[in-house]
Amino acid sequence: MTVEGVEGEERQDFTKSESKQIRARSLRLLSSLIRPLRARIALTVIVVLVSTAAQVAGPTFVALGIDRGLPALLNQDWFPIGLAVIAFLVTGIMGAVLIAWYTVLTARISQAILIDLRKRVFLHTQRLSLEFHESYTSGKIIARQTSDLDAIRELLDSGLSELVQGGLYMLFTAIALFSIDWLSGLMLLASMIPLWFLTRWFQKASQKAFRETRTASARVIVHFVETMTGIRAVKAFRKERRNELEYGDLVEKYRFANERTMNLFGIFDPALVLIGNVTLAVVLLIGGLRVASGGLAIGVLLATLLYTRSFYAPAPEIAMFYNSYQSAAAALEKISGVLEEVPSVPDPTGPISLWNAKGAIEFKDVEFSYKDDRIVLPEFNLQIPSGQIVALVGSTGAGKSTLAKLISRFYDPTSGSVRLDGVDLRQLHPKDLRRAIVMVTQEAYLFSGTVADNISIGKPDASRDEIIQAAKAVGAHGFISALPNGYDTDVNKRGGRVSAGQRQLISFARAFIADPVVLILDEATASLDIPSERLVQEGLQTLLADRTAVIIAHRLSTVAIADRVLVMEHGRIVEDGAPADLIAGTGRFAQLHAAWRDSLV
Repeated sequence: MTVEGVEGEERQDFTKSESKQIRARSLRLLSSLIRPLRARIALTVIVVLVSTAAQVAGPTFVALGIDRGLPALLNQDWFPIGLAVIAFLVTGIMGAVLIAWYTVLTARISQAILIDLRKRVFLHTQRLSLEFHESYTSGKIIARQTSDLDAIRELLDSGLSELVQGGLYMLFTAIALFSIDWLSGLMLLASMIPLWFLTRWFQKASQKAFRETRTASARVIVHFVETMTGIRAVKAFRKERRNELEYGDLVEKYRFANERTMNLFGIFDPALVLIGNVTLAVVLLIGGLRVASGGLAIGVLLATLLYTRSFYAPAPEIAMFYNSYQSAAAALEKISGVLEEVPSVPDPTGPISLWNAKGAIEFKDVEFSYKDDRIVLPEFNLQIPSGQIVALVGSTGAGKSTLAKLISRFYDPTSGSVRLDGVDLRQLHPKDLRRAIVMVTQEAYLFSGTVADNISIGKPDASRDEIIQAAKAVGAHGFISALPNGYDTDVNKRGGRVSAGQRQLISFARAFIADPVVLILDEATASLDIPSERLVQEGLQTLLADRTAVIIAHRLSTVAIADRVLVMEHGRIVEDGAPADLIAGTGRFAQLHAAWRDSLV
């Protein structure tokens, strides 16, 4: 399934074929979640069967006590009524104890399913390729992990157990009613006809309504997450008022979707009660006439009335279940869509190990496009010997970052191959690939934790001395030592406690401690001021020695440390040579360098 397919599920106008595929996909997911819990579920089924039978037996003992126990009591025979009372109490206690056990068992099953599903969503979305994350918004991923899983949790925690218990209760009640008086049973069976039509109407009407509710909820979450994530841009461009209007519109649509759902439920629940009351009145009328004519014992009449009333008692809970079910079903559809998403950059089936990589990069007959209608790299060939520092220069959209993403194997070429030491990256073992190639981007993302924790991500078993040496190498030791707790300072959410330039230096230290044979810097010095950039360049000259490096930069000062400059335009290399040679010429790089030099005057 493609990202476009997952995104497309936000719409409502599914064809029959699409609906069947989505339903089948959801059932596959549900089956895989239930399969490991079969033994526990079987025990739960036995418990609920016995407990329901014990609860339903009560009115039968009431009928026996009235019709047989009371006449015997007139003759001073206490045994029949005593036996009926004892049986009534025993079954009542047994039913209560088993229902308590059933509640515990269902809670454990639901929690096991939710833990499994939550882990699957996290692990799978983490495993998916960069293409998915660049196309599928973070807000929607968060919605899958939060509101959608909450909808499933609500179903499992209460709705499903109430349905099973209520459904069995209604079934056993109907059986018991037929066993003591078949005519009353037929009247109850006749009431099922309008109940079936009512349920079918509610099912069809609510299915669309609940899908709209889930979609509206996801849109609210997406807008909220994107606003909070981009709060700096919101403040900078005074977008608060527009966001207020947009968010207000989304919340209003969410309210309207919920209102439609509640209106449907407001019709369904009272209609269930009405059908139950009418059925009870008919049973009472006909049963009363039969008692008056001597055709029915009064104890049996009382039991039929109790059973008829009990039969419809779980109806509101079942209606609530359908409420939860529709919401959870829509949520499961979306989650199953994400879980069936296939990585566009799959791990090799027969990986090749490359323990001692040299760092030679080769693009052989590479063609690449993000979408089929626009080729970014047409028939691209390039060789970068091991140990060479290459600078990529060119206008925005020339293909520089695409080149870096292909070397890092964030994407695979549409055709051709990208090789490391002669091995196609698609065949290279993922661990060897990530150990050999490290990319530092303009977005210096820091995780919650200390400065030392963030640096050691590049080498989890690094000692404190290694962390300090890496920081010194990139010129970060000075400002880190000045922090309140030095290397043990918590950087706060996304590195909010340090400046953008300091975050970039920490990310440099993180990359350098990983000691890759190929280092890619994609606009990695963009956040640094001139003194910090010079300090990093001094560190780079030492740390990039005997290491293959690809540097993408608009600041041509960074190019000074390169052995070779590639000027790209429209996915092609238009100039290739040493920096000094290209500056001395009259080509594109010479013009860029002259313009940059003039800007410093």
